[in-house]
Amino acid sequence: MTPAGRLRLAQLVVDKGWTLRRAAERWNCSVTTARRWADRYRALGRDGMVDRSSRPKTSPRRTPSRVERRVVGLRVSRRWGPARIAYRLKMAVSTVHKILYRYGCPPLAWTDPATGVRIKWSRKKANSYVHDAPGDLVHVDIKKLGRIPDGGGWRVVGKQAGRRHRGSNGQGYWYIHNAVDDHTRLGYSELLGDERQETAAAFWQRAHAYFEAAGIVVKRVLTDNGSCYRSRLFADV
Repeated sequence: MTPAGRLRLAQLVVDKGWTLRRAAERWNCSVTTARRWADRYRALGRDGMVDRSSRPKTSPRRTPSRVERRVVGLRVSRRWGPARIAYRLKMAVSTVHKILYRYGCPPLAWTDPATGVRIKWSRKKANSYVHDAPGDLVHVDIKKLGRIPDGGGWRVVGKQAGRRHRGSNGQGYWYIHNAVDDHTRLGYSELLGDERQETAAAFWQRAHAYFEAAGIVVKRVLTDNGSCYRSRLFADV
């Protein structure tokens, strides 16, 4: 459930007087979940509808900071792996690995053997950036998909019939124009017949109005080097 959904659920229970079971059935969740958000709404109001950190308040069995500094120091100065560091400090290899990960130490295979400088980056982490505020960056792109004729494509009617559909009927393609806000992942899409500059410009005008209606002020737009996006018309819009 999103914070907005949790708020509406809690308001039904606290402000409207709905029972927990009725509200849970309405929002397709458990009674325990409905009780949790209702209690948080009573105690904290709207601010209590956001996620809390799952980190415990205290970690009495966590490795002392002095030992963690020794682990990182051996990694930086001698460039040892987790197994060798664990043997030297008489620790579990898994514990050493977690400490190195917590402090952002890259695997040795990702560093320059001579200088220790990082030369490789995790693709997962490199692609998981999120801008700080809604509207800071909106991604715009086009997905080209072949149209499926009435009665189904070649998987349904067979390859011979599918070729006849493609050749004689001239089904062509659909062009799905997409705009996604980087921070909220709020998206707007339209199924259009081409990817010309006039179509792309008109789509962005409607997408921009959609984001404005959602309270998002767009500051930057990111596209690829498609001809419609490099046109003067799209730049003006």
